[in-house]
Amino acid sequence: MGKGFFQVPTAFNEPVKSYAPGTPERESVLQQYKDYYSSQVEVPLYIGSEEIKTGNSKPMSPPHEHQHVVGHYHVAEKKHVEDAIANGLESRAKWANLKWEQRAAIFLKAAELIAGPYRAKINSATMMAQSKTIHQAEIDAACELIDFLRFNVEYMSQIYAEQPDSSDGIWNRVEYRPLEGFVYAITPFNFTAISGNLPASAAMMGNVVLWKPSDSQVYSAKVIMDVFQEAGLPGGVINMVMGDPVMITETVLASPDFSGLHFTGSTFVFKELWKQIGTNIHTYKTYPRIVGETGGKDFIVAHPSAKPQQVATAITRGGFEFQGQKCSAASRVYLPKSTADETLELVKKDIASFNKPGSPEDMSNFVTAVIHEGSFDKLAKYIDQAKTDTNAEIIAGGGYDKSVGYFIEPTVILTTDPKYTTMETELFGPVVTVYVYEDNKWEETLQLVDSTSEYALTGAVMSQDRYAIEQATHVLQNAAGNFYINDKPTGAVVGQQPFGGARASGTNDKAGSAQNLLRWVSPRLIKETFVTPEDYRYPFLG
Repeated sequence: MGKGFFQVPTAFNEPVKSYAPGTPERESVLQQYKDYYSSQVEVPLYIGSEEIKTGNSKPMSPPHEHQHVVGHYHVAEKKHVEDAIANGLESRAKWANLKWEQRAAIFLKAAELIAGPYRAKINSATMMAQSKTIHQAEIDAACELIDFLRFNVEYMSQIYAEQPDSSDGIWNRVEYRPLEGFVYAITPFNFTAISGNLPASAAMMGNVVLWKPSDSQVYSAKVIMDVFQEAGLPGGVINMVMGDPVMITETVLASPDFSGLHFTGSTFVFKELWKQIGTNIHTYKTYPRIVGETGGKDFIVAHPSAKPQQVATAITRGGFEFQGQKCSAASRVYLPKSTADETLELVKKDIASFNKPGSPEDMSNFVTAVIHEGSFDKLAKYIDQAKTDTNAEIIAGGGYDKSVGYFIEPTVILTTDPKYTTMETELFGPVVTVYVYEDNKWEETLQLVDSTSEYALTGAVMSQDRYAIEQATHVLQNAAGNFYINDKPTGAVVGQQPFGGARASGTNDKAGSAQNLLRWVSPRLIKETFVTPEDYRYPFLG
């Protein structure tokens, strides 16, 4: 039992370092990158306090230099997954009963470790494994993960403090219990912060977690596990396994103790998982919590009053940072005819100023490689199709080369068909498709934006006309869970813009908010009566 009502340190957003030439952080991260590049790391399975090397391993290579091997990760068999589940359940009682302030201290320490001694490690690992520029790595792997940990601790304390009213002679109180069982966290390649937050947020609330990171993010996932271990996270609270996703998932979802899914990834996979959980529903001891953030086909719609330079910058940053491999990336754009040519010329000028896609070690590069060959081939197919279709033309970029790395040039497709395939299909790469509308069809265009995509993650309106902004905000209220006015539709900051979307984009449980943490607890109301009645008769009986 606690011995005080503890106030956690006030959360604040970690300042983003510049990595400008001559700065110490630039030298530090480049040296760490060289150290990682010239050595090999071995990533085991993490089950309890053991680091298990199965003897069956797969290589890890930078996407921007796919023939160079920087390490290997071990692959789990079914028995390892079963062992991880059993170990987590065994660890649950002790972890769930640990005082909340002790759990808070672990994750606050993890935040400070990332902010300090692990900053260069987690950033350079993300540069290496996910081919992020140092700026993209810094705002993700370092700052956003630090923010998740700090703010979630603050939200956790606020949740525990939220209590019901009590009446005369009665004391009502709520316990925020962890879920009964274990949580399964499936994380993506594109954000190290998400990969750390999905298991950590559930664990912070007293749950045990089985974590399966993306095969393309295992390198930086190991750094996260190193941080958690140094922060004092007990073995068995977060068990990490890699391997065949079908086998791992089937094993997990067959367990009666499965109590929650925390997922970020593709819409198709999430729907299939939901279906599997539904099929197995009679197996489970409790109804599982299902939380998912999935795909996006995110938009920028510019009003005729919008300034072309501002729209162009929103397109360039929103569409091409991290090669468009953000679920929030701008990928479909609606421009008014009166300013479209000027805006597109400015976008082409931006693209022409980029270096050719290359390694993130060269910090003059704005664009690097896409994550793997499958992504490269998919993007190349759509680019080639646009080159032959009569209702589309490539006005910038269009080149690609995978001889050294999986490099796709930032590409702009101009289409005359607002339902052209790349206006509707999530590509997850540096490809932006533009449709030009007649200035007098603003209202019809807003309806078009709302109805074109199955997704509803992010979107932006650019306008100097407040009436037009209000109209777009109303018409597009269901088209984006995160809606931006006069800005690009990317870059949500923890504690400022809780993130998530609806429709086919997920359950909109807003990562980076108390709303998400509430999904990982099962409240228990306790009513205590101080003077217990001894006569069943109510006054109305006379």
